[in-house]
Amino acid sequence: MNNRLRLLRAERALSQAELAQQLHVSRQTVNAIETGKYDPSLPLAFRIARLFELRIEEVFQPLASDLEEQP
Repeated sequence: MNNRLRLLRAERALSQAELAQQLHVSRQTVNAIETGKYDPSLPLAFRIARLFELRIEEVFQPLASDLEEQP
């Protein structure tokens, strides 16, 4: 899943640690989401979107392979 988290965080001059504190997660979790190593749970995705006053779709975009039908 692609995401705009790093860009959104930078626009607000937040460090990973500051964002993590606001989301009640570890800095490592924020880093893993930003680098695409971890997809957030649905509740966390909602918290992220709410924090930035955006819809989830404006923060996270599925990869083309995620949209392909599975047999």
